Order: sequence, then structure tokens, then C-alpha cells
Amino acid sequence: MAVDVDASPNDVWPWLRQLGQDRGGFYSYEWAENLAGLDIHNADRIVAEWQDLSVGDTIRLGRADRFPDAALEVAAIDPERSLVLRAPDEPTWWVWSFVLKPVDETTTRLLVRSRIRLPESMGIRLAALAVLDPVSFVMTRGMLRGVRSRAERRARRQSDTNGSDAADSDGE
Repeated sequence: MAVDVDASPNDVWPWLRQLGQDRGGFYSYEWAENLAGLDIHNADRIVAEWQDLSVGDTIRLGRADRFPDAALEVAAIDPERSLVLRAPDEPTWWVWSFVLKPVDETTTRLLVRSRIRLPESMGIRLAALAVLDPVSFVMTRGMLRGVRSRAERRARRQSDTNGSDAADSDGE
């Protein structure tokens, strides 16, 4: 899935760097994530402490006390270009990637791709697909829209201040 963002990769990238349950959230439908008990809180600003992200770091998908295995690790990171997360299990059963493609100076194409290996049982596979595909579509669409609105708002603020550091006064 993808969305065009009226902002540069520089304006989109910080939102991806702070993904995670105990960080900036997932910018999707917080209410739906919290119905499942994930304790997600979507940030509406860039938080400096959440910008430090390296290969091997853990990205929590839900509360550690309730969902101890709900975490991905950073498999690859290319600043302002891509972020790849993967399940830490071997063999890896889930890979989630985010790619930023500049369209022009002020537009970025944000692509999200998820690959999940399902169990071999045909019944479980069909049931999982019946649930995973629609839920994944809705939540990913929400995430793309959430990142887009935040990045575009940030780009507008920076443009309004003519590139000055005044836009950074609230932690951005």
C-alpha cells in the first residue's frame, strides 16, 4: 500500500523512526488498537528521545506485560529511504517495510509492505486470511493517512517559518 505525501522524505522520516507501542505509536486507529489491549498512544509531535533507532533495536507492538512476544526488530535502516522490521524468530515469519521515494522536492511516496508467513494448515490459513487481510488493509490505510497528515503539517509549519528553527520549539 502507498500514499503520496506533500512533504519531503526529511519531514516523513522522523515519524517512522519513532514507531512503536512505547514510543510514537502507529498513527492509525488508536481506539481499535486499544480495544485489543495494546496500549497504543499516537504521538502528534516528534520526540527527540524516540529518534535514536538502529539495526537490532526492538519495536514493541503491544504492552510487554500483556504481549511479551509482540515485538519486531529493526532489520535494516537507511535514513530518509527505508525502514525494515522483522519478527525476531527464525525462520522469520513477518517482515514489515517502509520505503520513502521522493517524487519531487516537496512530495514523497510512502510505501508500506508486509509479508507474513502463515501456518501450513489450510483451515488456519483461510481463517487467518479472512481476518488478517481486511484488518491489515484498514489499519495500514489508517497508518498511511496518519503519517501523511503529521508529515504534511510539519512541512507546512517549516515552510511557514521559511526554514527557521522556530518550528522546532515544540520538540520537532
